[in-house]
Amino acid sequence: MPQEISLTIDGVKVTVGEGATILAAAQSAGIDVPHLCYDPDWGLPPTSSCRLCLVEIEGARALATSCSHEAADGMVVHTNTDKLQRTRRMIIELLLSDHPHDCLTCEKSGACALQEYAYDLGVKEPSFRCEAVPVEPVQDGPAIVYDRSKCILCGRCVEICHNVQVTGAIDYLERGYDTRISIPPGKTRAQSVCVECGNCIDVCPTGAMSAAGAEGAGRTWELKRTATICPYCGCGCTLVLNTRAGHLVQVTGEPFLGVSGGMLCVKGRF
Repeated sequence: MPQEISLTIDGVKVTVGEGATILAAAQSAGIDVPHLCYDPDWGLPPTSSCRLCLVEIEGARALATSCSHEAADGMVVHTNTDKLQRTRRMIIELLLSDHPHDCLTCEKSGACALQEYAYDLGVKEPSFRCEAVPVEPVQDGPAIVYDRSKCILCGRCVEICHNVQVTGAIDYLERGYDTRISIPPGKTRAQSVCVECGNCIDVCPTGAMSAAGAEGAGRTWELKRTATICPYCGCGCTLVLNTRAGHLVQVTGEPFLGVSGGMLCVKGRF
């Protein structure tokens, strides 16, 4: 049993087990800290890459990433200061600097974490301007579509593929402005170890990863979601059927739902 420690977050005294992160401590107290790259509900390890979860710790020289920084006894943390708000706005503006402004027609509109944080932080347009990434969705297999123009390189898809699905089919490719998520260069998806389970779609916070065939079939708020049991094998995973007007649009998983915790295979999802 881990030893308990106490810290203060935004004036609230919080008690957690030793080894817990500041973000986990904040969430246990109902304090929301913005984050894009980290998704503990899916079992993803923290990578501290988006920097949106930065917090101020009294006595510390610099801001700390709350998703990976361990809480300490007696620590005093601030999550919503003017300095943090300015920093987060700048991060969102940088992410939007080469992002297409097509939220009106994006399949993820209404369920996009980037859109949500831009709204919360009052970012209407980026202060930084650069060449927009061409909108060229790639479907190199029967099930998954990757739109690099909407990709913010948060790494969630890479983490779930490597550390949860344990396939390691995709990773970062190229450097700098040309960085994208890809299967090994020179290979088709059929030649790679990708099994098109589609779990990368569920963890994607934007519209970069999507299910083939779902485009234009319904907006997120128009879909009726119904949980059911996959009939393919004896595992009995829980599928979430997304339907509109009685027609199936796509199948998704939800964290903690069913025996597989929301993880699905290609046979159940597609």
